[in-house]
Amino acid sequence: MKTRVTELLGTRYPIVQGGMQWVGRAELASAVSNAGGLGILTALTQPDPEALAAEIRRCRNMTDKPFGVNLTILPSTAPPPYEEYLDAALEMGVRIIETAGRSPKEFIEKAKAADAKIVHKCTAVRHALSAERAGVDAISIDGFEAAGHPGEDDIGGLVLFAAAARAVKVPLIASGGIGSGRGMAAALMLGAEGVNMGTRFCATKEAPIHDEIKHALLRSGETETILIFRTLRNTGRVLKNAISEEVVSIERRPGGCQFEDLRHLVAGTRGRLALTEGNVNEGLVWASQAIGLIEDIPTCAELIERMIADCRQAMTEGLRAFEAG
Repeated sequence: MKTRVTELLGTRYPIVQGGMQWVGRAELASAVSNAGGLGILTALTQPDPEALAAEIRRCRNMTDKPFGVNLTILPSTAPPPYEEYLDAALEMGVRIIETAGRSPKEFIEKAKAADAKIVHKCTAVRHALSAERAGVDAISIDGFEAAGHPGEDDIGGLVLFAAAARAVKVPLIASGGIGSGRGMAAALMLGAEGVNMGTRFCATKEAPIHDEIKHALLRSGETETILIFRTLRNTGRVLKNAISEEVVSIERRPGGCQFEDLRHLVAGTRGRLALTEGNVNEGLVWASQAIGLIEDIPTCAELIERMIADCRQAMTEGLRAFEAG
């Protein structure tokens, strides 16, 4: 399956593994890349740039295929050393950088000087156009179904993918709620040239999280995510559990709340422990509505091959139905 996305990334299939905090590590990234997709290491999962360099070396020992590094740039009173993480990735020979959060404009010149490609992940057409003007090589756009922070516009993929494809000229990757070959076929028909999946890759054998978390995703339906931080204008979609429901309950108190009222519940270290120890109710578990499409826990290779086969079948059957009509 060849598209501008596969040509840009050097992959067999136009399937990208999303950059996920605590999950985007060498075990998963290498498995996705070996299966023909693009694996992604999440820079800020590592405690410092030196640890990222070590993780890149570890991933390279597991695959000789292309993989990328995600750098999520968020507003902060004490920001991480983003540029040092970027330097570590580029110095280690990584040539695909996925950026997310605010504009990557300040890092583009350095990445391009190292002959790296930048895929920028955003949640709105206006942000996609801004990133395109800044010089990114591809856009990954999150529909409202996505895990993580899907923005404040609340536009689902069916509309957002088509609107973005109409607006941007660089290759477009559809993200958010993709969990099957049929979903991939729909995204391609809407004008995307590839898909990005996070939650679906969490429910694979190689994902470096506890099996209890994987089975919690498997058991859950598409209605079992919840939106947090709505009152803070920083909406996040997570799995519905004791912690996320308590967060929403606090947000709904008369008079509202401040982030400090929630910090003890949503701390990243707490979420990491939930993922590693398998207690789904001990921290936030970020998950998209694609949980409703998870029916098993395959290897990454099994998942990708099935998706490609199902995507081709869906497109073929759709064409036949159209011609028959």
